[in-house]
Amino acid sequence: MKRKTLSFLLILFVLSILSLPNPLKAAPYYEGKVVRIAVAFPPGGGYDRMARILARHLPKHIPGKPTLIVENMPGASGMIGANYVYNMAKPDGLTIGAINRVTPSAQLLKIEGAKFDMLKYSWIGSAAVETSVLAVRADLPYKTFEDVKKAKEPINIGATGPGDTTYNFPILIKQFLGLNLKLTTGYVATADILLATERKEVDGYASAYSSIRPHIARGLLRPVLRSKIPSAGIEKLPAVEDLATDQMGKTILAMYAVSDRVGRPYVAPPGTPADIMNTLRDAFAKVTKDPELKQEADKLMMDVDYIPPEECLKEIRFFLNQPQEIVNEYKKYIKF
Repeated sequence: MKRKTLSFLLILFVLSILSLPNPLKAAPYYEGKVVRIAVAFPPGGGYDRMARILARHLPKHIPGKPTLIVENMPGASGMIGANYVYNMAKPDGLTIGAINRVTPSAQLLKIEGAKFDMLKYSWIGSAAVETSVLAVRADLPYKTFEDVKKAKEPINIGATGPGDTTYNFPILIKQFLGLNLKLTTGYVATADILLATERKEVDGYASAYSSIRPHIARGLLRPVLRSKIPSAGIEKLPAVEDLATDQMGKTILAMYAVSDRVGRPYVAPPGTPADIMNTLRDAFAKVTKDPELKQEADKLMMDVDYIPPEECLKEIRFFLNQPQEIVNEYKKYIKF
């Protein structure tokens, strides 16, 4: 009887020990850590604004609730930021790259400064698809694409330079749609082009719809043309691929559309452990559906919608695997 009683008491003791909080239980990996989002553009533009929205809302969706900070690494059409994440950042999940969606062009064209392989990043995915839009000042007489097409005087379009949407989109539509556009380059960022537009130094510019939309809403700009990817509110604008008159033009513009489908890409360094990547992907998928983030994004007129890494990589593989004759044609217009 005593033996049974002792056994019973021993079992109760063991169960009580097991029920106590385990001081040796591993804390979440991200607890107490700081995660940097390295943005390949200056402050103030669409990439920067998106990264800062994510930095405010992502922590609650990552176990351990780390602190997220944004660090801008602009330069070389986004290649400085892309190179840093690929070559210098540790693959520990504490650096996330918000890279230029046009960056695959640097790899395709074998640009000397492109020290990365787009297919070897640890892909988180994209925070949104984008629509490229050409917009002109609303005080000008160009109300439609047809008006722009008939322009006798060159329309002065502001741009940063080769390797950016502000340059790539208008240079392609100038070539394949025959528009009378004059590109004025050298602006540091889209915010500088916006200022030049407000001062009437340029007639308009091209950018992602999410970046240009607030300035359409306040009456500064009028959209006249868009890329193939439609966005709510501008579905009826003519799409460039539909207007191209020859097959080469349609093919080159279809290649350009890859950057819009990839949209706002986020990556981690190659070799980041799978469990960490799963955590980050899950957090991104959740945060893009977060009502509080959606509310903030709506106020800024920015669309947010998670695109999984496999979809981004499918588009990039299509882009990088073009026949050489197509690549040769593409490089006539797209520079870095």
